[in-house]
Amino acid sequence: MNEFDPSRIDLSLDSRAITFENPTGARGAGGTAHRGRKGAPSRMLQPGETVELADIAGPGTVRHIWMTFPPARPEVMRALWIEVYYDGMSEPSISVPCLDFFGLACGRPVAYHSAMTSAQEGRGFNAYFPMPFRERFRMVITNSSARPQSFYYQLDYTLEKLPADAGYLHVSFRRENPTVLYRDFVIAEGLRGPGRFLGCAVGIRTIDPAGWYGEGELKVYLDGDGEFPTICGTGLEDYVGSAWGMGPHSAHYAGAPLQAQPEGRKGSVPDFISFYRWHVPDPIIFREELKVTIQQIGYESFREDQVAEFEAYNRTNPAAGAGWRMKPWAGMHAAGIAERVDDYSAAAFVYCREAQAVPRLDIAAAIADIGRMPYEEPNRVTAFGG
Repeated sequence: MNEFDPSRIDLSLDSRAITFENPTGARGAGGTAHRGRKGAPSRMLQPGETVELADIAGPGTVRHIWMTFPPARPEVMRALWIEVYYDGMSEPSISVPCLDFFGLACGRPVAYHSAMTSAQEGRGFNAYFPMPFRERFRMVITNSSARPQSFYYQLDYTLEKLPADAGYLHVSFRRENPTVLYRDFVIAEGLRGPGRFLGCAVGIRTIDPAGWYGEGELKVYLDGDGEFPTICGTGLEDYVGSAWGMGPHSAHYAGAPLQAQPEGRKGSVPDFISFYRWHVPDPIIFREELKVTIQQIGYESFREDQVAEFEAYNRTNPAAGAGWRMKPWAGMHAAGIAERVDDYSAAAFVYCREAQAVPRLDIAAAIADIGRMPYEEPNRVTAFGG
């Protein structure tokens, strides 16, 4: 079956939707509040409150999730998080901040669109990952911020018979603040195959202010790989599909929609970066085990009058790869790639044949050190939301 062919009329699909006006998705039960005149499209999520968004008997497939909540400070926005439980499991297979689920890290929504996710006008959040479930699909949302949050959502799904090879979507969140020198940041690991790495949404808070931050290679270790991986990229911006550095952009399968830095500091290291990569036409399949990592390696250069600065930098940021190039061209003392320490987070999206538990979100770790910068002036809507 090809559900992406809109000319097909497949009567085996039972189309449903869940909102606050029809929380069960029952037929003929949508929009009944206030005689069908838009009576209950949203609700306030109180501080510390967990609300069930869906509890669906399968088999079926969640096909689209839309949410919105008012713009606010980054630590408030990232404190809204979701969990998904499949087939009666007591532990979640998805546990992630809402914004990261929609491909945006660091608590900062920006407008972008991709094949799997979009943030339309930076405030309408959409996910189009197919999410099959055989027996039961249960989703909850928690507001871990200290303020009430106005919240709207719609979950579109079909009840249907699933093929034997359908996988459950798992989404885990990791953060290392700060990373450890020479140790690659882990994006995904610990899930059993058969499975497929769909991709990731990665956030970076740069701690090292010098040079270019994105020379690290993304590595994918498959099914017993040892010291070296089967798949190895050539640099961060290359993995995202760009080259020669990276500015804010978005595309179908990869992009970096967020780069937060002052207007007068263009060309230097941003304070916050968010990028995504979806492996749709280039599938990454594993039979037993998967590990995905990314290195923290940057690039820096020093002029002839910066010998002391180079020596100080080399003590904290040892050379990577082939080492420093000394006097690489006229007027330069040294240039090359070097190890860095920064702050990385990642939402990893992995399909597995078997539903499994992922680590529970550590909300305190997720919202630490992402506060609004002095140059990030709230717009009218953001100011209204705090």
